[in-house]
Amino acid sequence: MISYKPLWKTLIEKGINKTELRNMVGFSSGTLARMGKDQYIEMKHIDKICQVLNCKISDVIEVDSSPKIE
Repeated sequence: MISYKPLWKTLIEKGINKTELRNMVGFSSGTLARMGKDQYIEMKHIDKICQVLNCKISDVIEVDSSPKIE
């Protein structure tokens, strides 16, 4: 499962809130909502986030390979 926890930490470190990120990157509020639920977003959005924040992909996402309990 992909997690965006590193992104939220990166935003705090850079003093940027989620709405500012959405405006900087240019994606919809729906995309931001999916990220908040650790759901899939297109790779082009992740790439754009890395470009805008001048960071690595590991600063945006992490992969949690532990089994998901439902």
